[in-house]
Amino acid sequence: AEKQLSGPVTQYIANHYSDPSNQFHIGFWGSDTGSWRVSYSEHEYCQLLQGQVELEDEQGHKTLIQAGEHFVIPAGFSGIWHSLTPCKKVYVIFEPAKAD
Repeated sequence: AEKQLSGPVTQYIANHYSDPSNQFHIGFWGSDTGSWRVSYSEHEYCQLLQGQVELEDEQGHKTLIQAGEHFVIPAGFSGIWHSLTPCKKVYVIFEPAKAD
């Protein structure tokens, strides 16, 4: 709720695989329209299957992504995720191990 900028946004996730180290994940994610703050500790490859989203970095640069396009969000990215229409994506996530 503290990350929500507009909405309320209903989100769903269907994780289909996680490796034994719990660092690698594959699945589906979707949402209604709305915007929220994001901060990625993981590397994420996505293919947008449905809808239209816009990623806005902390400097205000915006990238429009439409159904059928694929993109990578690198670990360390912070900004705003805007679901401009209801959307669905395939994700592949790699979460680097945390240093002890």
